[in-house]
Amino acid sequence: MNKLLDVTEYMHLVGRAARAASRQIARASTATKNEALLAIADTLIKRDAHILEENAADVRDAKKADLAAPLIERLSLTSKSVAAMAEGLRLVALLPDPVGELTGMRSRPSGIQVGQMRVPLGVIGIIYESRPNVTADAAGLGLKSGNAVILRGGSEAARSNQAIAGCIAVGLRAAKLSELIVQVIETTDRAAVGQMITLPEYIDVIIPRGGKSLIQRVSAEATVPVIKHLDGNCHVYVDEYADLEKAVRICDNAKTRRYGVCGAMESLLVHEARMHDVLPRVAKIFADKGVEMRGCERTRSALAAFEIKAATEEDWATEYLAPIVSIKIVADLDEAQSHIEQHGSHHTDAIVTEHWSNAQRFLREVDSASVMVNASTQFADGFEYGLGAEIGISTDKLHARGPVGLEGLTTQKWVVLGDGSVRA
Repeated sequence: MNKLLDVTEYMHLVGRAARAASRQIARASTATKNEALLAIADTLIKRDAHILEENAADVRDAKKADLAAPLIERLSLTSKSVAAMAEGLRLVALLPDPVGELTGMRSRPSGIQVGQMRVPLGVIGIIYESRPNVTADAAGLGLKSGNAVILRGGSEAARSNQAIAGCIAVGLRAAKLSELIVQVIETTDRAAVGQMITLPEYIDVIIPRGGKSLIQRVSAEATVPVIKHLDGNCHVYVDEYADLEKAVRICDNAKTRRYGVCGAMESLLVHEARMHDVLPRVAKIFADKGVEMRGCERTRSALAAFEIKAATEEDWATEYLAPIVSIKIVADLDEAQSHIEQHGSHHTDAIVTEHWSNAQRFLREVDSASVMVNASTQFADGFEYGLGAEIGISTDKLHARGPVGLEGLTTQKWVVLGDGSVRA
């Protein structure tokens, strides 16, 4: 950032550059975009040591600043996670290019042909906290979907993000594309966020990724359309007809694989018929792994051998992002679904059952972005869904829902093909 520019001037300069660059990437061939993606991936691997060095400095500063443990977990990179970023970019390169796809073409009695073409959104702004991997993921998905991208990471990850930005610039140059197609905001001034979300003349959509306060602020103040989710209050319901071993394995993974992700199970619902076989086994796993359990009165009674705190109304609606879980015993599928509707966040919810009709009801009736049968909620991830990577998860119903990949970063326009056709 030019020190002579104030934040407003700087963000307008970035916005104008992104709008101009969006026209170049929108017309770029699939081969050119893939060349850039693969070059970025190669550069990430080559610069692994530098990225980890910069990330270690960020983590040290974050610990000194007493950042919350989940934020530090998301901030931290390893050689494995750098390799995962590179692999994500390579997978995006292998995915079909959605840009220019024609669908629904049909002939009309007038002689014209009408259909829809998939096109880029234009310029996408991403505002995120911690998670330096978002820098690579967003760049890759933006490139492949034909969009220019403006990335504003948190100050806690500034060094990591700039190290990754350097790799992106190398990849763009290798494909003879403008480095301005992906811009990582250099200033850590919080005023940059306020500017970014009020530039509809330059930015077509904002995607915030971070804590609830950030997303609430962006949603309240943005004059640019927003794709978002506020909470990941995910549920697993163990049905009367659940397989015991599947239920235990899924509950364990959904809660304890990683605590600080939005797809982690925060509330466990158990059919009353399974409170004496499923619950004690799951509780033993949670206790051994240091997971604090908060339950309804029936749960506390069924698990008297364990230290179960009384769950409050607030617990049922809380996204802990920590080794804490709320547990409720329910009478049937209807009560489970009512609880999810009342307290859930429409993110990801799962049922464990061998009963086909109950599984189908759950899939149809639970109003969440991802609904699962006999699978851990931690599968709620663009990579696992075959999107190569994701730019975020949306619990909105418009414009995209669930993990947002390539198709979620495009829109459709109507196309009409004629042959000198005129309307009668």
